[in-house]
Amino acid sequence: EAKKAASAVFDRLDRDHDGTLDRRELRGRLTPRELDAADPDHDKTLTKDDYLALVERRFNAANPDRDGTVDAKELRTKAGQALLKLLR
Repeated sequence: EAKKAASAVFDRLDRDHDGTLDRRELRGRLTPRELDAADPDHDKTLTKDDYLALVERRFNAANPDRDGTVDAKELRTKAGQALLKLLR
């Protein structure tokens, strides 16, 4: 569900429809440092695959009990809040 939601968010954010998100399109969802870390080819953009991989990493960080769900308590953590930034 998180990946499906993230895919829809990516499509909505990709205003120029070039298949990537740049710093402007990400609108504060990532710090410059986080963007650099999530950008495997260092072109200062994220493809949909890059974005979904980042969502997966943040989901796993927010899901310490590894039950495949992120509950309200987990969403209130720092990791949960980082995940939510990408899904809104």
